Amino acid sequence: MKPSPTEFTDRRQALVSGLALRGIEDAAVRRAMLEVPRHRFLPEALSEFAYRDVPLPIDEGQTISQPYIVAWMTQAAALKSSSRVLEVGTGSGYAAAVASRVAGTVYSVERHRMLAESARARLAELGYSNVHVLRGDGTRGWPDHAPYDAILVAAGGPSVPEALLEQLAPGGTLVMPVGPADTQVLIRLRRAKDGTLEREEMGDVRFVPLVGEAGWKPRAGGLPGRGLPGLLRESVEPLDSIETGDLRQLVGRLARARVVLLGEATHGTSEFYRMRTRITRELVERHGFGIVAVEADWPDAARIDRYVRHLKPSSSPWKPFTRFPTWMWRNEEVRAFAEWLRRHNAEVHDPARRVSFSGLDLYSLFASADVVVRYLDTVDPEAARVARERYGNLTPWQSDPATYGRAVVSGRFQSCEPEVVKVLVDLLEQRLAYASRDGERFFDATQNARVVANAERYYRVMYQGNVASWNLRDQHMFDTLSTLLAFRGPSSKAVVWAHNSHLGDASATEMGTHGEHNVGQLCRRALGTEAYLVGLGTDHGTVVAATDWGGPMQVKQVRPADPRSIEAVCHQTGLPAFVLPLRDSRHEAVRDELAAPRLERAIGVIYRPETELLSHYFQASLANQFDAWVWFDETSALHPLGGGATEPGLPDTYPFGV
Repeated sequence: MKPSPTEFTDRRQALVSGLALRGIEDAAVRRAMLEVPRHRFLPEALSEFAYRDVPLPIDEGQTISQPYIVAWMTQAAALKSSSRVLEVGTGSGYAAAVASRVAGTVYSVERHRMLAESARARLAELGYSNVHVLRGDGTRGWPDHAPYDAILVAAGGPSVPEALLEQLAPGGTLVMPVGPADTQVLIRLRRAKDGTLEREEMGDVRFVPLVGEAGWKPRAGGLPGRGLPGLLRESVEPLDSIETGDLRQLVGRLARARVVLLGEATHGTSEFYRMRTRITRELVERHGFGIVAVEADWPDAARIDRYVRHLKPSSSPWKPFTRFPTWMWRNEEVRAFAEWLRRHNAEVHDPARRVSFSGLDLYSLFASADVVVRYLDTVDPEAARVARERYGNLTPWQSDPATYGRAVVSGRFQSCEPEVVKVLVDLLEQRLAYASRDGERFFDATQNARVVANAERYYRVMYQGNVASWNLRDQHMFDTLSTLLAFRGPSSKAVVWAHNSHLGDASATEMGTHGEHNVGQLCRRALGTEAYLVGLGTDHGTVVAATDWGGPMQVKQVRPADPRSIEAVCHQTGLPAFVLPLRDSRHEAVRDELAAPRLERAIGVIYRPETELLSHYFQASLANQFDAWVWFDETSALHPLGGGATEPGLPDTYPFGV
């Protein structure tokens, strides 16, 4: 339901209060942000999201910038009431309207005819009489009204167009994103009275490409008779079956990597799990990959690890994979993969060369603490007593560790960080003595101690904001992966299973503009081309998910993709399944097309179709986010196992049981 005028006003005030906390100090800019109704510059279907601090799609494949960026650029231009402003990239007209409340006159140039005409009409209807819109090539500026006291460029170009520099007045300021088409640096140029230019870099940003004579050339997808779907059809490797389809080309490319990261667009789709199984089997059997690392808790995954490597079962009394969402790893698809791993390892006579299965995540605060204490009981009872005492301060929060973080942040409880870190330090100081008895068990105990230390911190920082908690979690997962590679030796190679949002390079998505990093980005930074990032996507079908965190598991219908998304483009190819090489594309035009930011869908363990655009879509440059993209047009829900100690058809020793 569309919000009322009062609700819009309240949301706008809350937004501007948040902008003030983020460094928007110019009172005139804050007043302008309060005055301009952003919801009037959006399609009505998106108006309810107008005062979220996120970019949103508009017509012609363009976006309306997030409010913070608009305010930041306007503030950076140091506008005065007498300023004459040139804006390049009118879009919806929102940023021009904001600038017009601070400056004297705004001249705005828009390349797309439809956007220019609609912005002109909208600005006139809303009474912004000091804004003038021209349909034209923004890289040429608008010389008829030059010189300008400020120039604001709302698209990223390879460099600052010479025409804009010529139209900048002495004492004037130009603010523009400069850099590659997928990511840029926001720069500020000030022209001194003597004509010299002072350059300042203000930070990384991501804008749509600046197309024009002095910018980027029009993209190849506009070629008559082809379009992007046609271009994709010429570039993909069709896939007729997950189990028997020809994957030789894809696997050949992956084989050259040390770490292959296999994503998923949801946590509840059978095809994604089965495809990752097929690829992993090929890499294990033919190319010597010996580590499987997944987005699961370390002690839970260790149950599967001991099973598939034919090790003695764990003595811990708790049942694994019982934390919400149980279906992510307690399902038929993972069971089948684990049974295959066990059979494969049975043929590997050297235990050190058997394929391992490990969890990368950090939610298992208390299960990991239990493993550490039980290990110390067998090697150093006195150290076990000390560890129990140190971990004991966390015991009251065992049923809900998130309440521990809230209690610490609110000052009602003292942080246990020194105690849990000391357990880890003590373990490491005894490395030689403990590891000499059983290196595998010592490694497991040490990693669990790291989980406890990082989980304790995670449950505290989650109340400081999404960015801090996200970055801590993904850093932990990357560090765990690095530890596994080091433990297995310099020739070790790993396959990682996790969500696209963790494995696609965050710097190529709007996550990066918010300051978030992820496992894929960290792997690229550390390993370069030896990290190969593969995303998996779908258009429609069914998925296992919940409506709310901790809610009941449901099989839900996945809505057909938003027409502005990369998923819609893939659907328009008419192909049921394919592999799209991105790093090794057959056509350079494909990379050029897919470098431009588009909407991309992400469904985690929560799926809310009624608010899908806001809840599940984000902007991403697919060509820079992944090295390959695997597509299934229609997908089906995975098959969760029951919750009993043993499942029908499973051996009693299977790790999903007690």
